[in-house]
Amino acid sequence: MKTIVLKAKEIGEIKAKLLTDTAPDTCAKIWEALPLEVNLSTWGDELYGTIPVDIDAENPREEFEVGDIAYWLQGSGFCILYGRTPASTSAKPRLISPGNLFARIEGDVSVFKSLKGLSLTIERGEESG
Repeated sequence: MKTIVLKAKEIGEIKAKLLTDTAPDTCAKIWEALPLEVNLSTWGDELYGTIPVDIDAENPREEFEVGDIAYWLQGSGFCILYGRTPASTSAKPRLISPGNLFARIEGDVSVFKSLKGLSLTIERGEESG
């Protein structure tokens, strides 16, 4: 299992499990690009920002679960989904257009709720199995 670590002074360190069974190519390309620095903006209960990684569609979807991390295809976006977005049609987070699900946050995502943006470092975490 591979994990990534999200680091910022406002949130400390948060681990996310890479979903290599769901999106092996997306996970591999993100992993190879690490570490990354990204400035995130908010859109409802989503933090998003552009990363310098070009990834093709891989099992794309628009609706996600709380705690999912997606790569937004239209804008090379790194998206942390922690609640409803303006595009949501239910309690689930929804991107405005399709993205690849590639990671899931381990633990409580409520730490993101009070943020209006975030300067984030994404690093490689554990690599086992």
